[in-house]
Amino acid sequence: MSRANLSLLLLPLMLLRGAGAAQPKSADAPAAATPILIELFTSEGCSSCPPADAWLKQIDRSQPIPGAQAIVLSEHVDYWNHDGWKDPYSSSFFTDRQSAYVRALRGSSPYTPQMILNGTTELELSNQAQVAQAFKKAANTQQLAVNISALTVAGDSQPVLHAHIEADGTASKRNADVYAVVALDHAESEVLHGENGGRHLTHAAVALDLVRVGKLEKGKPFSQDFQTRLKSGVDPKNLRLIVFVQESGPGEVLGAALKELHPSTN
Repeated sequence: MSRANLSLLLLPLMLLRGAGAAQPKSADAPAAATPILIELFTSEGCSSCPPADAWLKQIDRSQPIPGAQAIVLSEHVDYWNHDGWKDPYSSSFFTDRQSAYVRALRGSSPYTPQMILNGTTELELSNQAQVAQAFKKAANTQQLAVNISALTVAGDSQPVLHAHIEADGTASKRNADVYAVVALDHAESEVLHGENGGRHLTHAAVALDLVRVGKLEKGKPFSQDFQTRLKSGVDPKNLRLIVFVQESGPGEVLGAALKELHPSTN
């Protein structure tokens, strides 16, 4: 199922006018900026999705939300793959994650493009006022501190990503799960068939793997090493690691962090 949103590309311009000059994208945002997680469920087989992909890419690049660091994530579903084009970035895992959101948010059915803000708010992309208000509320919501350090990639034939993840749960009154996502910084495709046949599509922050690292217990700090083997052919220079803390359900995202990859020279 798809829903067309013709005003998608107008929203970043509206936000920029309201906020003044755009903030450049940074993996290490100013301390005052509140991280907010924007998940886009999308597919290269859906003709309504390219504007949403462009919208997300512009948000990622220009960071126009006052007081916030927008951490974006493209999650490609696989239920469009039977319509003439198999999305190379699609996975049944992301279809299942979207379906879990539909149940948690009491929606009717999955559709593309769909955007979820901080795990609790479905962005109505055709309603600029609703999206702007949702961003403003998220930017003013206190988040748990999440930190990614010691991020490296080692090995040539079968490279392994290593990182250390910390989350400050000392002030939290709720348990939550800690997730790590390895994502392509940018991706593109020449679509040969289906609704987008003949189009050149580009994407930002395309999720390759989303794994549960561990559990954050209320009132306690979380600290853990993380490692994962990268898929063959992936360029480490084109990767970012996103970590977020989310209540089960899936529920509210309590904190998030982004770090771009700097491959080890060893």
